Amino acid sequence: MSNFLFVSAENDAIPDCKAGGMGDVVRDVPREISKRGDKVHVVVPSYSRLHKNGIFKTKLEFSLRGVPYTAELYEVIPKKVYKDITHYVIHHPEIIEGGIAHIYHDDPTEPFYNDFIKFIIFCAATAEAMKIGAFGDLDVVHMHDWHAAPLLFIKRYHPQYQDLKKMRYVYSIHNLAIQGIRPFYNNYASIHNFFPEIQLDHRALMDHRYQDCINLMAVGIRLADAVHTVSPSYKEDVMLPSRRPEFIGGESLESDLQKANNEGRLFGILNASNYDNIRVAEKGLLYRNTVKALFRWLQDTSKKYKADFLAHTGEKIMQYVGNRPKFIVSSVARLTEQKFYFLMRSPEAFEKMLARLEKIEGIFMLLGTGDPDYEDFFREMSYKHKNFVFTNGQSEDLIDSMYLETDLYFMPSLFEPCGISQMLAMRNGNPCLVHHTGGLKDTVEHMKTGFAFEGETYDEQINNMVKRFDEALTVWEKDKPLWKKIQANAKKARFTWDKSLDEYYKSLYMLQSV
Repeated sequence: MSNFLFVSAENDAIPDCKAGGMGDVVRDVPREISKRGDKVHVVVPSYSRLHKNGIFKTKLEFSLRGVPYTAELYEVIPKKVYKDITHYVIHHPEIIEGGIAHIYHDDPTEPFYNDFIKFIIFCAATAEAMKIGAFGDLDVVHMHDWHAAPLLFIKRYHPQYQDLKKMRYVYSIHNLAIQGIRPFYNNYASIHNFFPEIQLDHRALMDHRYQDCINLMAVGIRLADAVHTVSPSYKEDVMLPSRRPEFIGGESLESDLQKANNEGRLFGILNASNYDNIRVAEKGLLYRNTVKALFRWLQDTSKKYKADFLAHTGEKIMQYVGNRPKFIVSSVARLTEQKFYFLMRSPEAFEKMLARLEKIEGIFMLLGTGDPDYEDFFREMSYKHKNFVFTNGQSEDLIDSMYLETDLYFMPSLFEPCGISQMLAMRNGNPCLVHHTGGLKDTVEHMKTGFAFEGETYDEQINNMVKRFDEALTVWEKDKPLWKKIQANAKKARFTWDKSLDEYYKSLYMLQSV
């Protein structure tokens, strides 16, 4: 039996600890590992809230900033209990929740300031827990995104943690664009402030663009035994330089990724979707769940400034309760540049799509929160276009209904390391229209399981997006047998963890597959 430790900022196996797809991966992969007879520990920060119903395990005493720190390790009860998986959180008063999903901070004036502090403390505490054997004798430590990369820095450079070198360290890249860049010196949230006793190896740690800063994403790539991108096509993308906005590639880290690939340390393995023990949504509740979510948000004091818009959305959706539109396009995503750059930059293209949809008595439903500029843009478009329904909030029940009851799922990501939404839509027989990039290239086949657009230049991409949208609606209008075949193919497509775990064991973990 091998013993694994997962170190992450998110873990959807426990309540209220997810902001995106990383939480799904950290939930699902340990379950698959445990099925193979191996043992898994998963540790995340407490964010000053997740430990409150936990079981205290031990104090963790270590040094940061030249002073003693004491953190606490708690075992927490997951949503579903699985044999050989134990979930933990680490509590310290400085590991506080942020405004994004009660996890991350958005620090526009000094990027990563608060998150750097809390994840440095979290990783230092995790290193101490590993050192004292709180997780047993570990074989593999699997870290996720820059938040866990300080563990590699500590393992490599800290004199008190040299015993941690005996394990194999795997580093997964979920979002290469978010890199955790902070100054080396002269700042509270700097690496030297927290580790004054360590002589910094600037060349091994620095950001290529800001050479007075550490880049923690780069640290993960440079110091891990194995580096993992969450789809094969994304692996190829990130070894090329970015050409914004036409192409998002290595984001200044392409040389590090090329080096890892040349050394046989870089692997592209597709994330998967769960097809067992899923929440079963009930058909016919799309509009009821929309209205329920709107009433709940209207009672949320933090959303008072959105009250007029929420009422507008409710009025708009009520007309469809007894008069279902003939066709529904849907999108569910955080409102960010990655997800909706095409629509924000080219609103005229979005308006062409809405006009085309109106011709077949169709509507577009979008659910999400995120960047205030994107929220403002979509609210404005909702006021302007009667067949665009923007639900500006988060609701698991409504999301399930949208995947189940809409006709075409739209995912125009500027870049996509893997993507989970397209898999969830396809699982329900909902064809997708996607930008053929990263993991979307590996999961959606044009005119077979869905529809896809691409292009060498931005103008080609945006024109092809509108063209493919028109083609998808034309197939639905004029070739029902082909539409039903695409629906059936989408529903039959399977991206399973069992297959991906075979690759994990062979490539990342270097353990014999059971």
